[in-house]
Amino acid sequence: MERAILQKWLKAGFVDKHVLSPTEAGVPQGGICSPVIAHLALDGLERVVKAYASLPTQRAQRAKVNLVRFAEDFIITGSSSELLEQEIKPLVEQFLRERGLELSPEKTRMTHIEDGFDFLGQHVRKYAGKLLIKPAQKNVKAFLGKIRKIVKANKQATTANLIAQLNPVIRGWANYHRHVCSGKTFWTADRIVHDQVLRWARRTHPNKSYGWLKRKYYSAAGTWAFATRTRTSTGESKVLRLYQIAKTVIARHIKVRGEANPYDPKYTEYFERRRSLAGRVLCPGRKTGQASPAAV
Repeated sequence: MERAILQKWLKAGFVDKHVLSPTEAGVPQGGICSPVIAHLALDGLERVVKAYASLPTQRAQRAKVNLVRFAEDFIITGSSSELLEQEIKPLVEQFLRERGLELSPEKTRMTHIEDGFDFLGQHVRKYAGKLLIKPAQKNVKAFLGKIRKIVKANKQATTANLIAQLNPVIRGWANYHRHVCSGKTFWTADRIVHDQVLRWARRTHPNKSYGWLKRKYYSAAGTWAFATRTRTSTGESKVLRLYQIAKTVIARHIKVRGEANPYDPKYTEYFERRRSLAGRVLCPGRKTGQASPAAV
């Protein structure tokens, strides 16, 4: 890594609306710089792990060592805890030490796949030999807590304003988990969100009956959905409904080839096939090759 270039890049500042602002307070957590720097620093870790697995020893051949990495978060699998503790962990620590980094004791743990673990908001675990990935309970609670805060902070808001604030959060969370075993979790989360907005409606109209609330908040869409009618900038009437998590299409993600590069012309056909497949899975009514932006 060219440290001089990296240092200049970090201190170059940024321009927003033709105004130059300095960047002297470090890298914000969740900012675009954080994963880029993590990729620069950790590039090569997979080669180190694979190099051990290719050693001409029986222990290495049976190791089943693999690495999965997303920015600075990664998983390393192995055939036994002794192998990971005695062989792989020292290699990783040495790799990080050369770059001025170290493993976080609080975030690093060793566990059996049948006990499961959380990774990037999802719970990975084998049940009777079958691997299942589900939304992690902590992630679900955080999501529902965020929805609850938005609802409570908008006690006097209009129905359209409340839905406009909730929909991006709900849709984003559902789309993130749509590639794993989320069906049951989606139904549960949908019911809880529905209960929260129903309580919001009850607080807004404490003296009205459930029948009146149903006609006001659940009839605009023609189906049982929290919705309202609003007007566009052109004056046209449209229905704005709360996004229903349970109706999110579950579509299994096919792993991208490790060597595939979207900027390499020889992989153009490969990525076109992926986009076409994603379009057929998530948008069955579309023609081949017309994948939805969300699927790509």
